This record gives sequence, structure tokens and C-alpha cells, in this order.
Amino acid sequence: MSNTIHLLLKQNIGAKNNPIVKVGDEVKRGQLIADFEGFIGANLHASVDGKVIEVNDDEIVIEANEVQGEDYVKIEKGATIAETVKNAGIVGLGGAGFPTHVKLGTDLGGTGYILCNAAECEPILSHNMDQLLHEPEKLLRGMKLCMESCNAAHGIFALKEIHEKEILALNKIIDDDRITVKAMPNMYPMGEERAVVRECLGIVLETDKLPSEANAVVVNSETMCAIADAVDDLKPLIEKDVTVAGYLNTANSLEIFKDVPIGTRVGDLIERAGGLFKYGEYGEIIMGGPFTGKSTTMDAPIVKATGGILVTKPYPKVNKKMGLLVCACGGNEDRLREIAGYMGAEVVGVERCKQAVEGKGGALKCENPGHCPGQAQKMLGLKKAGAEEVLISNCTDCTNTVMGVAPKMGIPVHHQTDTILDTMGIERVRFLKDGQKK
Repeated sequence: MSNTIHLLLKQNIGAKNNPIVKVGDEVKRGQLIADFEGFIGANLHASVDGKVIEVNDDEIVIEANEVQGEDYVKIEKGATIAETVKNAGIVGLGGAGFPTHVKLGTDLGGTGYILCNAAECEPILSHNMDQLLHEPEKLLRGMKLCMESCNAAHGIFALKEIHEKEILALNKIIDDDRITVKAMPNMYPMGEERAVVRECLGIVLETDKLPSEANAVVVNSETMCAIADAVDDLKPLIEKDVTVAGYLNTANSLEIFKDVPIGTRVGDLIERAGGLFKYGEYGEIIMGGPFTGKSTTMDAPIVKATGGILVTKPYPKVNKKMGLLVCACGGNEDRLREIAGYMGAEVVGVERCKQAVEGKGGALKCENPGHCPGQAQKMLGLKKAGAEEVLISNCTDCTNTVMGVAPKMGIPVHHQTDTILDTMGIERVRFLKDGQKK
């Protein structure tokens, strides 16, 4: 196990952090070590007691003390909930990393909704539901703080309908008739922000619109718990819950680690989970979920928005001409090309999902996440380009539409999530099942 913590200076949307410590400084867990300029950014705090051994343009490296205490340096209480959250360095913990104090500065005018995204949308990831089951009171407290901060009239916890125990746990403790639970279809990407708005409020936002256009603010469930910690205990964001799963030596191949110090080495978590599979080489290590995660290394550090570390078995070798169908809800073209490379395939054509719209910075946004009108034209385009097989990154419904045409064309389908789902013994994403709604 490594005794160094690598805290990246860019872990969120917005400004990069400016170090305020130097090499040789002794730091305490929770101590502010880097701030930021401007409105959109997030403070960075030491996640361990230790000594600063390196400061560069990308990171602050701390050599952790052998013995770690449970105490932490408390943040300054702000004049408002949003200011306290800003002091704590909290960002969206569902993956996007948007500074939470900005959202909590929204004034809904005594109307509107706080929507808690508790979908845990990605397959395999389990730490959000684990936290909900063990700390429902903290989550409810976080909801009430968000409602107070944004002057909201209503709060909705949005969960997939398959999470019956978690829905029951929330319904048992809700003591405010302004707060309800919404059960959403068991489909990907129900946790996409605009999908949460659509399922809870019946409003389909345009691709360039924020939830505020629907008089709503969406906050991830783990983020809500961090808000409660900041306001009630003056605790900065220094730890993260992480799901570690896949091609490991553990019996169930899935471990949930609570309160992992931010900056912990990926390889250290994999070792704690049992280590890499001992009988052969692995395929890749994914940081994040099967749909939106990115390839990482053993030496990479956990960041604020890290939700999962997934190790795949080796990718199958197809050695065929491959067409790529890129979806706004899954991996982008570069990610699909990377996976095609693992499979030894030659990419001969690229198409975009019918509803994928290019937004700022070239990122794709889906016009109506999880609701697909059909992909026959795109599949015909890939076949015309010479594709013998296709690799797709589509949501559940889009994949269902691909499967409606690809077999008729004699084109085998690979999904970007196949190998990690196969590793875990989970059914591949292909057809909509009974009970899944379109």
C-alpha cells in the first residue's frame, strides 16, 4: 500500500485550484490546502494528516502519517447554507463535479422542486444505495437543507423502481408532506439530470437548458449527505464512497469502501478489494461506471467525483471491420475507438445516435434521454461504410432499437459495457425487458 496521497488541482467543473501550502508543510486532515478564483470552483482540503512532499501545476502530494486520527479541521460556518457548502469544497459526487454551492444559490421563489438524483444509474455501482440504506436520516436532512437554501416548496427523491428496500427506508422516515419519493423505470440513463426532471415533473428540457428552466434543482444523493455533514458537523469534503468491482480475487468481486480519502491510489483500493485476478491479464481499469467511465491506471488518484473502480477481464478479439454508433448517454467516439482497439478491430465508419445533439465544447447531449425513436438509418450507414460488426454506446432504449434492425442486416452488435458486465456475470444490455417503460 502506498503512503502518499495525490490531490489533483483540477477535480471539478470551473476554476483550477491554487495551492496555498508548500513543500515541507505539515498538514492536518481537513485543512484547506488550495483555493480558487472566481465563482465556479471548489476548495481543496487535505484528506489525511501528513507532510507535503510535492506541489506542482497538477497536484499536491502528501506523505500520510503512519497513524491517522479521526479528527479533522472544521470549516468556517458561512452566513448561508450555500456559503458553508462552498467552504467545504463540495461538488456533484455523481460524476459531473459541478460546484454545489452554485446550485444552492438558486432561488426558487418559494415554489419549485429539489430533485434528489438517487437513481444510481450506472450498472454495478452500489455505494449510493448502500449509503441510503445505512444513513437515510442524513439524506433526508440533506434534502431539507437544499430546500431551505433554494427556497423550494417541494422535494422529490428519485430512485429506480427496482430499489424497493431503499424506497421503503425513505418512506419510513419522511416526516414532511412536502417531500415525496418517485419510482423511475429501471433503465439507463434514468440518472441523467434532464431525465430526472422529465420523470419527476413531466417536463422535457431542451439540450441546452438547465433544470432551473423547470423551476428545479437536481442534487445527487451522496452530495446531499455531504451537504448535511458540512452544515451540521462543519466537515469538508475529504472522503468518498467507492464501488470496486470486477476481475478481482474476492469471492463476490464487488466491494464498497466507505470514507476513502480523496487522493488515494487506485491500485491501493484494488489491493484492498483482493487484488487483480491471479490467473491472467485483465482488460482495463475503468474509473466511473460502465457507460460513462474512462480507462485509468493503478497509479491514478481517486478524485471527488470518482464513483467506481471497475476491472474488466480481457476484451474479446474480433479482428473485424467495426462501425461505431456513438450515443450522447454513453462513451464518446474516442472511448469507442479505444475499446475497438482493445478488440483488435478496424474502425471503418462512425455514426451518431439519432437524438445526439452537439453542445458546448463538442460534447453530445441527448434530445430526450432514454427515449429513442429508432436507429435503422444509422445502422444502414455503418453497413454501407463496410462495417462487419458494430460497437455501440447506447442507452437501454436505443440499444433495443439497434437490436430491432442489426440482426436483420446480419451485423453482430457489441456494447461498450459488454466486457465489464460479462466479468460480473450480469446480463448484457440488449433488449428492453417486460416492465421496462419506453
